Amino acid sequence: MPVSHYVRSLRERIGSSYLLLPGVTAVIRDDDRFLLERQRDSGRWSLIGGGIEPGEDPPAALLREVREELGVGSDVIRIIGAYGGTSLDNVYPNGDQVGYVTVAYLCSLRTSSFLLDEDEVLETRWATLAEITELDHHEWIEQVLTDAAR
Repeated sequence: MPVSHYVRSLRERIGSSYLLLPGVTAVIRDDDRFLLERQRDSGRWSLIGGGIEPGEDPPAALLREVREELGVGSDVIRIIGAYGGTSLDNVYPNGDQVGYVTVAYLCSLRTSSFLLDEDEVLETRWATLAEITELDHHEWIEQVLTDAAR
C-alpha cells in the first residue's frame, strides 16, 4: 500500500515506532452480502478503506479511497460507527507499527464493475456474514458488518 506524504514525513521523525492514524471504512451492501477486498499486503480479506489525509473531511476521504481502490464513484449513506483498539493494530513487513481508529460508513456504488488498484487489491468478492467467517479476514470487520446489518 502506498504511504502518504504525511505518514512518510512522520516516519522520518519516529522511525517504525507505534503511530496512531485516523481512517475510514466503506461498507458496501447488496441485500445480505457485503463487498470485500483481498489486500495485497496481507493477503487477507477486509473492507475498502484507508487513511484520512491532513485537512481532509472523513466522508471525502472515504469517497477517495473507494475511487482509488475500486475505480468507481460511490455515495455515503450513513455512519455505522467508530472502531479502534488492539484489533486494529498492525505491524507491517518493514517493521512499521500502526494502530487505526476508523469511522465506518454505509455506502452505495454508482456502478457494479470495478477497475481495481492492483497495487493494493488482489481481488474482490461479495460474501454473507456466514461466508466471511470461513475466509482469512481481519477480525475487526465482523463487528463492523454486524453493526451494519442491524
